[in-house]
Amino acid sequence: MTAQPPSTSETQQRVDARTRRGRWQMLLLLLACASPVIASYVTFYIIKPTGGKTNYGELVYPVQEAPKDSLSPMIYGKWTLLLARPAATCEQDEQNCLRLLHMMRQVRAALGKEKNRLQVVWLITDDGVVSDKFKAAYDEDVAGVKMIRLPKDATQRQEVENWLALDQASQKIQLIDPTAAKMMRFPVEQNAPEFKKMLKDVEKLLKWNPTGKYGQ
Repeated sequence: MTAQPPSTSETQQRVDARTRRGRWQMLLLLLACASPVIASYVTFYIIKPTGGKTNYGELVYPVQEAPKDSLSPMIYGKWTLLLARPAATCEQDEQNCLRLLHMMRQVRAALGKEKNRLQVVWLITDDGVVSDKFKAAYDEDVAGVKMIRLPKDATQRQEVENWLALDQASQKIQLIDPTAAKMMRFPVEQNAPEFKKMLKDVEKLLKWNPTGKYGQ
């Protein structure tokens, strides 16, 4: 017997089934891509005792993604504590700049075996020379502090400066997730940030969010 071609209704049912499968696959893909950011916010909004806020740092919502070509490649893949300062300012206001870099370095060191999931970045925002004293104290191999500069390209440089200036928070310590999105910031006024509270925020994120490379 000759096989009968499928009816119009059967054909439509197959098309509808494929469409539904495609939508579910697309949804799962989007969820997989967004999971690091979602996990970060679940950590602070859901996984906490009744009674309100438990985080010390200020949450950035929505997250602010770093410029894709001009900064993201330099910080992508790890949790990052970032401080943006001119080299000249750090030389002139040495005590304050050292205080903040030291705090960030100590937070990383206090993480113990988890410390390689966090990198400390000093984003140098001018063309000034970093003194040998700073280089020795904050060597990347020894102290885990990575010194990078704004891009030389004018357009890319402006992109990074605009990103830093969002919410007028360019002077604060920025916590950036492994997708290179700014998701928390810490105060830098006198007697701030508080080491124990800042460390607690970072420990909590690393505990509940498994993303971030363990490499050097």
